[in-house]
Amino acid sequence: MKFGLVDTILELTRGERIVTVKAVTLGEEYLADHFPTFPVLPGVLMLEALAESAAWLVRDTLDFAPGVILLRQAKNVTYKSFVKPGQLLRLEVKCRRLDDDESDFEGIGTCGEAEVVRARFGLRHFSGGSSDTDATLTAAARQTFALLRGTPVA
Repeated sequence: MKFGLVDTILELTRGERIVTVKAVTLGEEYLADHFPTFPVLPGVLMLEALAESAAWLVRDTLDFAPGVILLRQAKNVTYKSFVKPGQLLRLEVKCRRLDDDESDFEGIGTCGEAEVVRARFGLRHFSGGSSDTDATLTAAARQTFALLRGTPVA
């Protein structure tokens, strides 16, 4: 399953830092099960939103060269509160190391002034397999990136 949890890119400093937002709504079907009488964004999806934010930073820094970017590891993940429908999860991710095939980050998610998640994590990035697959993945990523930044799609 592929998620697209990042709704907006607020700030981006190439190779260094990205700030994004995830708006949590009741329309997200996984909330019906987690938890039925107390819907909250699952912690693993908070971590996924941090990883997706970092992946946009990687794509921008490496000029969209890696076709596939996946979470490699997560360390020191702490959850401090819940994120409920109607709230905005602000994600700030800082790059610790970025190479062609791997990268390491630290990230914090907040709702208002309250910290809700913090993690150190790594990503693995690589080719999609063939030049046609890479071209398709790159074109789709560039289009989505433009929409997230609020810039015209080329």
